[in-house]
Amino acid sequence: MIALSLAEIAEVVGGQTYDIPDPSVRVTGPVVRDSREAGPGSLFVAFVGERVDGHDFARQVVEAGAAAVLASRPVGVPAIVVEDVQTALGALARHVVQKLGTTLVALTGSAGKTSTKDLIAQVLQRKAPTVWTPGSLNNEIGLPLTALGATEETKFLVLEMGARGVGHIRYLADLTPPKIGLVLNVGSAHIGEFGGRDQIARAKGELVEVLPEEGAAILNADDPLVRAMASRTKAKVILFGESGEADVRAENVRLTDSGQPAFRLQTPSGASDVTMRLYGEHHVSNALAAAAVAHELGMSAEEIATALSEAGSLSRWRMEVTERPDGVTVVNDAYNANPESMRAALRALAAMGNGRRTWAVLGKMAELGDEALAEHDAVGRLAVRLNVSKLVAVGGREASWLQLGAYNEGSWGEESVHVSDAQAAVDLLRSELRPGDVVLVKASRSVGLESVAQALLDSGVEGEVAAR
Repeated sequence: MIALSLAEIAEVVGGQTYDIPDPSVRVTGPVVRDSREAGPGSLFVAFVGERVDGHDFARQVVEAGAAAVLASRPVGVPAIVVEDVQTALGALARHVVQKLGTTLVALTGSAGKTSTKDLIAQVLQRKAPTVWTPGSLNNEIGLPLTALGATEETKFLVLEMGARGVGHIRYLADLTPPKIGLVLNVGSAHIGEFGGRDQIARAKGELVEVLPEEGAAILNADDPLVRAMASRTKAKVILFGESGEADVRAENVRLTDSGQPAFRLQTPSGASDVTMRLYGEHHVSNALAAAAVAHELGMSAEEIATALSEAGSLSRWRMEVTERPDGVTVVNDAYNANPESMRAALRALAAMGNGRRTWAVLGKMAELGDEALAEHDAVGRLAVRLNVSKLVAVGGREASWLQLGAYNEGSWGEESVHVSDAQAAVDLLRSELRPGDVVLVKASRSVGLESVAQALLDSGVEGEVAAR
C-alpha cells in the first residue's frame, strides 16, 4: 500500500486510535487479514469469523512488526478502532484508489471471470506495472484488499467483481470506481440465489451503469443479455466476440491437436494470429475480452496477440493440465462449476482426447435452484454426445442426475458410473486407468474434487482421500 500514517488512516476510516504512542508512524507494508502474512509496517485487519476472531491475534501480529490493527474493539496493542471493520476497509481502499489515480479495470460475468482477469493482467503487465485480484478474491473483503496492494508505480489495477444478488456490483464499484468495465456473460451461476437470468443481467449490468462518460464499457457481442447493456451506460461501448459486428473479434477459430485454441485476432488497429497455451475453445471469448481491454488502453494487435499466446494460468485448479510419467493426462478444473463452464470443460476434454480414452469425473453444480435437475441431466447427456469414454459421477443426488442423464441419452450411458465420494472415485480410476488416458475432474468448489486430481498425480502413493 502507499505509505500512510496511522493518524491519516484513522481519519479516513472514521476510527479512534488506542495504545498508539506515535500517530505519525506510517503503514509501509501490506494490508492483511491473515495473521500469518503480517510483517514489518503492515496493517492487520481483525475480522470476526464463525470460527476465528482476528482480534485474538492482535499481539502476535504487532510482535511480527505490524504497525497497528484495524479492529472493532481495543486489543491492548496499537489499534485503530472502528464500528465496522469491513466498512472501514472499503473506505481505506476508496481513499487509496482516488489518491493514486490508477486506471482501474473491473470485470464481472457468470463464468470465466478469473481466467479472463488473469489474461488481462498478463497482457497489461507488458505495458506497465499492474496489480490484479489474486485467485477469486472478488467480494467485499477481497476486492479492497487487492486495491490496497497498489502503489505509486501501479499503472493498471484489474479487479474481478463477484455478485450474489442485485446491488453487490454497485457496492464494489463504489469502493473502487472503474474507468473500464467488462461484462463477460450472463449464465446460470448462482441462478438459485438470483431467481433468474434477467435478475443476473440486472446485477451484472450495474458495472456499466457506474462508468464515467470518458470510460469504456466492454461487452460480449455474442451474449444478447450482455449486448443489451449498451443502453445502460453513458460510456463508450466496445463489443468483443465472434460476431461480425464485434469491434474486437476472432476469425478462423480452431483447436490444435492438443485442444488449445488458435485464431486470427481482429482489432480496429490491425490483426494478428494467436495460439494459446490454455486449453478449451471457451478461452477464445476470454482472450477477446482481454484484447478489447488492451486495445482500449493503447496496445497494438501484435503486442496483444504475443501476450495472449504466451499467457498461462495464474490461478489454481482451473484447467490445470498435467501429464503423468505413464502418459495419463490429468485435467484439474475442480475449483468451481456451473452449467456453462461444465459444458466448456467437456468440450475441451473431447478435443484433448484426439483418439485417446477420455474420463469425465464430475460432481454437483451448486446454487442452481429449480434448474438443478435439468442442468445436471443435460451435462450427463452432453458427455454422451461428445463421445467421452466414461463418466464418473461423484456424490449424492446431483451426481445421480448426471449419471441418469448419460444413461438415458443412449447406449454409451451404460459406461457411466455413480460413486459415493472422492475416495471411491480414486479407487475406481486407479484400477482402470491406462497409459494415454485423459481425465477431467470438475465440480463446484464445495465438493472438493481437487483431492481426486491430486491423488491421481501422486503416482504410486496410496492413502485415503477425504470424502466430501
